[in-house]
Amino acid sequence: MMQLPERASYVVVGAGVHGLSTAWHLAKELKARGRGSGEDVIVLDKTGVAAGASGIACGVIRNNYFQPAMRKLMAHSVSVWESDPEAFAYHPVGYMQISPEVMHDDVVQIYKEQQAISYPSTLVEGEQECLDYMRNIFHDWQAENITSVLHEHRGGYANNKASIRALAAKAQGEGVRIHTGVRVAGLRLEEGAVRSVQTDGGEVDCEHLVVAVGPWVRDVWKMLGLPEKITVKGPEGELYRDREMWTYWSLQEGVLGVEPSFLTDNEGGMPPVIHVDTDAPLYDEDGELITDELWGIYYKPDFYFNGVQGGATPYVVDQPASEVAVDPYGPESPDFVVGEDFARMWTSALAHCHGRFEGKGYLFSKEPSGGIGCFTPDSFPVFDTFKQNAYVIADSNHGYKMIGVGALVAGELLGEPQELLEPFRFSRYETGEMHPTSNSPFPWS
Repeated sequence: MMQLPERASYVVVGAGVHGLSTAWHLAKELKARGRGSGEDVIVLDKTGVAAGASGIACGVIRNNYFQPAMRKLMAHSVSVWESDPEAFAYHPVGYMQISPEVMHDDVVQIYKEQQAISYPSTLVEGEQECLDYMRNIFHDWQAENITSVLHEHRGGYANNKASIRALAAKAQGEGVRIHTGVRVAGLRLEEGAVRSVQTDGGEVDCEHLVVAVGPWVRDVWKMLGLPEKITVKGPEGELYRDREMWTYWSLQEGVLGVEPSFLTDNEGGMPPVIHVDTDAPLYDEDGELITDELWGIYYKPDFYFNGVQGGATPYVVDQPASEVAVDPYGPESPDFVVGEDFARMWTSALAHCHGRFEGKGYLFSKEPSGGIGCFTPDSFPVFDTFKQNAYVIADSNHGYKMIGVGALVAGELLGEPQELLEPFRFSRYETGEMHPTSNSPFPWS
């Protein structure tokens, strides 16, 4: 472990997508503006680069959001992914939202607003029209109750660890120092500001603190002395008192152990990332009903995982946030890895969508997978400054795909408010300027 400096102008906590993207862009901007260099920026992580949520992310890159503010922010982030696809291990195969009638109006609205920001996509409406469109891509397509298809021609997926390592290399190339194996134990607050970061490797004085710790945000939030419960004002003026600031959701993802080329399109090429929501009854291989309510899955071929990888709707962890054990994290957790219920549902859903997956449920990988995400009261990010100089990136599990947030945060750290981040201030819970909600079964749609 490198010796920690006694002080740094900017201390970034978290070596995932947001921490490293912020450090990289901040270092570039400091140099370009003649206000310093990458040596003024350090990154701390208690484990290592990509050791947290960014390192186990499914890797989907999309702009399929019902919320205009999220859609604009994601268009910005997709551009960053496209800026260096080779380094970021990014595959621009596109993304498809395939939906039932209950979501039709939402999907049409998304399409119209994508067109308004010149984000290229194709909308298909009508049950037969959707079936024809999908069978033009997959000969064995058979999902039921589908009345809209929104095909985004940008987006796709990236390899999680490879892309985060690329961010680390870019940051280090600008002079940023990354200190791994350093646990933040506390913060020294004086006169309402953070004066230093206390770690198990020593204390570091700082002028600015950036908190980019994913599901561990609850812990640094507490170090900052910020409230565990808040009052939320709804869009109609209704008040929800004593709402938990943080709620944990268990993420449901896994891999089917087939060759990635098992999921190719009719031309033998790599297809778009597929996201299907439908209210058609879902049955397992034995004909037993799994659900007759709205359900959703996403999936893609992935050579990094050597199979077809994807997930389904997460579920709320039924514990107060203060009691949830975030560590050990991800596949190492004894509590938050997927089980037989997810495997049965997800593989049955794959077979519902494609004939090629029928009878393949037994190939579901037994390797541990899954993790937990830390969500805000409305399930959308908070990007804001607290305690005068502590910038908190609370991504509400939207994180990995939002690689461009770091560039915007860097601008704000240098005194330039960013319009794309304005809708995500903490004050929205007090003012009631909330993001609209869709009919999707996913909390992040």
